[in-house]
Amino acid sequence: MGIRDRVPIPLPLPTSPLKGKEQLLPEHRHTMRPNPLKSKLQSGEPGYGLFAFEFFTPGLAQAAQVAGAEFILFDMEHSGAGIDTIKQQMAYCRGLDVIPLVRVPTYQYQFVARALDVGALGIMVPMVETAQQARDIVTWTQYPPRGRRGAVLGGAHDDYTGGNAREQFDQANQRCLLMVQVETEVGVANVDEIAAVPGVDCICTGFLDLSNFLGVPGDFKHPTYLGAIDRIAAAGKKHGKVLATAAPDAAFAKEYVARGFKMVFFGTDVHLLQSALSERLKAMR
Repeated sequence: MGIRDRVPIPLPLPTSPLKGKEQLLPEHRHTMRPNPLKSKLQSGEPGYGLFAFEFFTPGLAQAAQVAGAEFILFDMEHSGAGIDTIKQQMAYCRGLDVIPLVRVPTYQYQFVARALDVGALGIMVPMVETAQQARDIVTWTQYPPRGRRGAVLGGAHDDYTGGNAREQFDQANQRCLLMVQVETEVGVANVDEIAAVPGVDCICTGFLDLSNFLGVPGDFKHPTYLGAIDRIAAAGKKHGKVLATAAPDAAFAKEYVARGFKMVFFGTDVHLLQSALSERLKAMR
């Protein structure tokens, strides 16, 4: 019998691992990942996470989640991380409860839009100094008619699902947590107008830059610095914005929480590693 004469043997069709269980419906596959951190913060509850600056490893997101972090803020301003690195980190967060956020390098559409397109559920923009800058950033994070963000479906930001364009764009607009950093003397002077901009969700300090621009670098107890923090906090509270800060330790975090700050990101990751390692080494010497 030749090869052509052989009768093909029918193979059994593969069975679904969900056989006998409720199958995932198409409309569920096309639902964009929500951002519970945003709704939690806007309801007045606190949120705590990690400021990732250096250790962009495959296990970082899982390790942070196990430690109790609700979110990770991945830095692009000072870390040197490029968009490919950030896209990988967004993928490592997929399937986890930890929320991926990105601080972009500077005030430009390309950085904001690309970070969102690769899967960030929130954006932080540094060195925001005017209400017009804040309004521009809002439009960059929102699809029409709310903004001018360029459209894409079936990519990393919607977990490659595609789906109904109107529904997906509405969900993307709603889930984006927009954080602007007020960290210069110019920004502090204009903070009330910045905080009044619709679409800005969070006003964030940058304590080192702020002290430096105020002429008191590193002096976080100086009356000039503390006066600026009080002014930022007052503007955020007046306009119903979430207040956020980085924190090197728990004592710093508690001080700012007492001032009304609800979102705290601990770090950087370098500082956390160094402080933990230093503590143990000193204990052994």
